[in-house]
Amino acid sequence: MCGRYKICKPVTKTTNLVKTNIKVEDTENYNAHPSQKLPIIKSYTNGKALELCEWGLVPEWSKKMDKFSPLINARKETLMEKVTFKNLIQTSRCIVPADGYYEWKRKDKSKIPYYFTKDNDELMFFAAIHQNNKFCIITREASKKISAIHHREPLIINQSQINNYLNVKKDATEILNSIKPPSLKFHEISKDVNNPVNNDPVLIKSLN
Repeated sequence: MCGRYKICKPVTKTTNLVKTNIKVEDTENYNAHPSQKLPIIKSYTNGKALELCEWGLVPEWSKKMDKFSPLINARKETLMEKVTFKNLIQTSRCIVPADGYYEWKRKDKSKIPYYFTKDNDELMFFAAIHQNNKFCIITREASKKISAIHHREPLIINQSQINNYLNVKKDATEILNSIKPPSLKFHEISKDVNNPVNNDPVLIKSLN
């Protein structure tokens, strides 16, 4: 899964990708987490926009339940099997920009956090879906290298594929299945990242 990530200066980093910025500021977020309002890219008839959306999707049917945990991830393999995701992947796609993301490796009874970035340190673009100003990141089975840490990873789209993915007239399944995961690098970091209150550059510093 993908439950935390880093995104700093989103306005500056996406200025050449979007036409409009809707109340997004160039903040530095080293610990983006579920329930936060975070910058995502949506497509409108007049062009793409960068806007804030809450991480954690709440399906309409869940309103009938007393307790429901917002969905922060959707598995690529079952997108077309679940009614909620099937409708949204066909009508409501978005992109989540990120500098890198965090994942935890289970070791005995503890979990060790790692920070992942692209080998070339370029901006990442997570495939996602949205509804009612809330979003959910799509994940895929981890590549062999990443699976040593965790069995899932966010589905990262190349910048050149963004327009295709956001175009709801095109088949999302075909697009997502054609995307090969980029080469990533990672290193162990402090468990300080476990607390969402912590939010500073120290979080991504390697322990080695």
